[in-house]
Amino acid sequence: MKSYTVLYEEGPTSWGASVPDLPGCFAVGDTREEAETLIREAIEMYIAALKEDGQPVPEPATTVGLISVAS
Repeated sequence: MKSYTVLYEEGPTSWGASVPDLPGCFAVGDTREEAETLIREAIEMYIAALKEDGQPVPEPATTVGLISVAS
């Protein structure tokens, strides 16, 4: 089991999700919950396609931190 960092972005009418360690792996949903479901499926399909093509599966390497600053 591997855990990949997922970045979520709220847009004016939808949510986007992307995986920095899997270039081109992204999803868009009407809600964050939908985007989360879709990105999970996208990650699974991405990895399956790499394996099918005999390509290596990238190891998770990206981490996330939050920095608080005065605004």
